[in-house]
Amino acid sequence: MVLVDDFGREVTGVRISLTDRCNFDCVYCHNEGLGDTRGPMDPSDEEMSADDVVRFLEVVEEYGVRKVKFTGGEPMLRADLEEIIRRTPDSMETSLTTNGTFLGDRADDLVEAGLDRVNVSQDALDPEAFAEITKSGAYDKVMEGVKAAVEAGLTPVKLNMVVFTKTAGYVEEMVEYVAENEGLQLQLIQYMPELTGRPEWNIDIDRVHRWLTDLADDVETRDMHHRRRYYVGKGMVEIVDPVENPEFCANCHRVRVTHRGYLKGCLNRNDDLRPMGEMTRDEIRETYEAVVANRVPYYGEYMVRDGDGDWTLNEEYIGV
Repeated sequence: MVLVDDFGREVTGVRISLTDRCNFDCVYCHNEGLGDTRGPMDPSDEEMSADDVVRFLEVVEEYGVRKVKFTGGEPMLRADLEEIIRRTPDSMETSLTTNGTFLGDRADDLVEAGLDRVNVSQDALDPEAFAEITKSGAYDKVMEGVKAAVEAGLTPVKLNMVVFTKTAGYVEEMVEYVAENEGLQLQLIQYMPELTGRPEWNIDIDRVHRWLTDLADDVETRDMHHRRRYYVGKGMVEIVDPVENPEFCANCHRVRVTHRGYLKGCLNRNDDLRPMGEMTRDEIRETYEAVVANRVPYYGEYMVRDGDGDWTLNEEYIGV
């Protein structure tokens, strides 16, 4: 019984933030669209328990959800991450987004628990540049983590690189890196100034598309979002470009869950947050159905073009 919103979009996946804690302080971080909510590094009573997470997954499995991605903050700060993955319903593909710091020690255990895929944030191959972007000295640990993930069989390991003024100069080196190393893919993620408040860091992502088109051995277009994939050597590079892209939003099939157990239908919005109360199965069902029913494509509906061609808030949603 897959739920469909009013715009014909089926919800087949969920993205769950297990914590807002992180051992990095990346300059572009928007913390799953919530902004900088991070506090102390100690576990918080506000974080959903493993039982809460599993109960939620068991409920949405009833609605045909077949993919779950665990995120943070840094989800590997959760000591019970392997337990959560192990208890995730077998019908679901399980993936993880991490900064990679702890992968070197836990990749094998994660695979044993049932993890299918992993995305590792990797914005530069130079330790000094990496430290400047992440405010962390964990470069060597991250590189060890990527290697461990490949060796554990989590291939292809996807490297997530946010492309903006501070990283644009490293794109060519990152493409060469995945082209020369089997088992890796690169996701170039368009910088989202509306979530970070620094529009001056934005770059023209179409320039990257054009450069890759000339460089690639082959180019294909995915059905989902019509995202382009560029095959270069042994690797593949994909550009994730949701900014000002109505087509991207029109093909969104995912609901998000915050670390405190709130549901949200859109990464870019926080005015649609809905709590699941005590997270009983009935409360989860009620909230999940309401969130899906109220999902709205961000670009092309919640935000629309005005007479000058600029994006502006759709008056239909003011005060809603």
